[in-house]
Amino acid sequence: MKPGAPMSWLFFAFSGPVLWALSVHLDKYLVEGYFKDSGVSTLMVIAAAFDLLMLPAFWLLRPSVVAIDLIDACAVIASGVLYMGALFFYLQALQEEEASVVAPFFQAAPLFGCVLSYVILGERLSFNQAFGGLMIIGGTTLLSIRSDKPRMVMKLRLVALMLTCALSWSVGSLIFKIFAATDEFWTATFWSFVGQAGFGAALMTSATVRAQLSRLIRSGAGWVLGISCVNELVNLAGILGARYALLLAPLSLVQAVGSTTSLFVFLFGASLSMVAPAFGQEDLSARNVFQKAISAILVATGVIFINR
Repeated sequence: MKPGAPMSWLFFAFSGPVLWALSVHLDKYLVEGYFKDSGVSTLMVIAAAFDLLMLPAFWLLRPSVVAIDLIDACAVIASGVLYMGALFFYLQALQEEEASVVAPFFQAAPLFGCVLSYVILGERLSFNQAFGGLMIIGGTTLLSIRSDKPRMVMKLRLVALMLTCALSWSVGSLIFKIFAATDEFWTATFWSFVGQAGFGAALMTSATVRAQLSRLIRSGAGWVLGISCVNELVNLAGILGARYALLLAPLSLVQAVGSTTSLFVFLFGASLSMVAPAFGQEDLSARNVFQKAISAILVATGVIFINR
C-alpha cells in the first residue's frame, strides 16, 4: 500500500460498491419493466454503446491516451473484455437463480485476487490487513445467507458461471492494475473501455440480439434509454472509483471491499421499502434486520483493522 493512502483508497474502493448497489436497483427496475422477455445481451449492448460514447470524452480529457505501446493497448483491451465477460456470466446466472443464491459466489473474487496478487505482483498483506479482509468477506457472506429458505442443492452450471465470473473479474482487475501503474490511469481506462465497447460490437453480430434491440427501439425506448444512461453513469463512476483504488492498495483488499455491494443493496432496498415501496420491497423482519446488522458490524470491524 502506498504511504499516506489508507483513507483515500478506502474512499475510492467503497465508491464502487455504493454506486454499484444503486445500479443494481436501476437494473432491477429495467429488467422487470422492460427486459423480461429479452436476453442479457440486449442490456450489455446498451452498456457497451455507452462505453463507446465515453471514449471521445476520455480522449478530450487526456489526448495522450492514444500514445501507448500496441502490446500494452491490447492487454488493457483484454481487461475490458474480461470485465464484460464477468458481467455476462453474472447476468446469465441471475436469469436462472435468485440473487440470494448467486450473491455468495462473489466472495470468490477477493480470494482469486489474493492468490493472483501474491503470485504475480508479489503483494503481501499485514496481519491486520488480512484479518480485516477476511472480516469483510465473512460479513458479506453472512449477508447472503437466507435463513428463511431450506438448504438448496448446489447446481454445477451455477457454480461454473459464477466462478468464471469471479475469475474473469479478478484477472481483468489484475491486468488493469499492472498497466494503470505503468501507462497512467486514464490511458488504461480509455483502452479498457475500448475492450468493453468491442465486446458489445461482437454481441451485435448476432441476429437475435439485433432483433431484440430493434424491437426495443420500435416500442418507444426513450424513457428506457434515459434510465439506462443514468444507470451507466452511476456504474461508470463506481468502476472508475474501484479501479483508481487498485493503484493505491493491494488487489485482494480492494476486491474484499468491493464484495460489500450486497450490503449496500440491502440498505438501499430497505430505504425504498420504507419511503417508496412501489419501487422496491425488502424483507424487514426482525430476524433479517438482525442478520444484516451483524453483517454490517463485521464489515465495519474489518475496515477498522485494515486502517490500523
